[in-house]
Amino acid sequence: MHDLTTGERPWAAGAVVAVGRGPVLAVEEAAGFAVRYASHDPRTDRGVELPAGSRVPMTVDTPFDLASLTKLFTAVAAVQQIERGTLGIDAEVGAYLPDFRAAARHGVTVRQLLTHTSGLRPELPLYDCADDEERLRRLRAEPPVGVPGTYCYSDLNMLLLQQVLERITGRGLDVLVRDGITRPLGMAATRFGPCPGAAATEDQRRPWAKVDRGMLRGVVHDENAWALGGVAGHAGLFSTGRDLAVFCRTLLAGGSHGPARILGPDFVELLLAAPGLGFALDQPWFMGGLAGRGAAGHTGFTGTMLVLDRATDTFVVLLANTVHPRRRAPDNRPRAALCTRVARAVRGASGG
Repeated sequence: MHDLTTGERPWAAGAVVAVGRGPVLAVEEAAGFAVRYASHDPRTDRGVELPAGSRVPMTVDTPFDLASLTKLFTAVAAVQQIERGTLGIDAEVGAYLPDFRAAARHGVTVRQLLTHTSGLRPELPLYDCADDEERLRRLRAEPPVGVPGTYCYSDLNMLLLQQVLERITGRGLDVLVRDGITRPLGMAATRFGPCPGAAATEDQRRPWAKVDRGMLRGVVHDENAWALGGVAGHAGLFSTGRDLAVFCRTLLAGGSHGPARILGPDFVELLLAAPGLGFALDQPWFMGGLAGRGAAGHTGFTGTMLVLDRATDTFVVLLANTVHPRRRAPDNRPRAALCTRVARAVRGASGG
């Protein structure tokens, strides 16, 4: 892993890996730096290195901005409501949000939000809106632009799902995640920001970013989640490798961890069975050799990933700050290579 975090242009400034099988956390390693750069120099297109004494080494306890891994927690929160009977998976969004007239008019369903088949565009520039009222107005008026039932990955799906969950429960998404997932599981390091000790992300400036915020650490990287106050259905959570190992272990064990139960086995199956609710299934581009037998997982724009291999009761968590000091075209080869290495190790240990 160290070769991914060294050199003038490393894949990531720093990274944490957690790999487990069954009840065993087999690998927990950290490499590189949580904070390596003071800024990005657009003239040289390189990061401005901090003095050696000012850099912050990565540790296994370093929290990361999870980016789109947040979607998995939103999905679990939704399936919890489905299990309780307060949310219908095939119900129309308009039944819960009649004021979201565009989605209601087009018959968008909860299942379509969870499977990215609503036809909604990938995102809206909510960060350009003047205030929260304008942001909500845009969401309410946003119609599908694609054919419903056709896959199109969209942050808007989870933003609408957040609105549904908050409407039917009367509680914020941050409270739902805390009370329904992280607190019962003892995931004390997992929360919506701010998170001051987190790994740094981006020197966020135009033209490579969408807003001008400077070097970010401990505040959400995603511009829309930031504009929404840091709590959003698609991004905003911070967590550690060890906490995510608990989350993975819980789902692989059918929804329970120790005395805590966050979902029943049938509803974990609903969450992870094809085509997956929130989770992507069997994607070789980041799952490598784990893809092909029902593996479920997700990636995050900041450099995060988790994969559940139910066939071997194995999980892989990779947290990295690949956008420090600035975003670049994604390179998923290290993610896929890690998963392939784990797949080979597990099959070798099993004699397969």
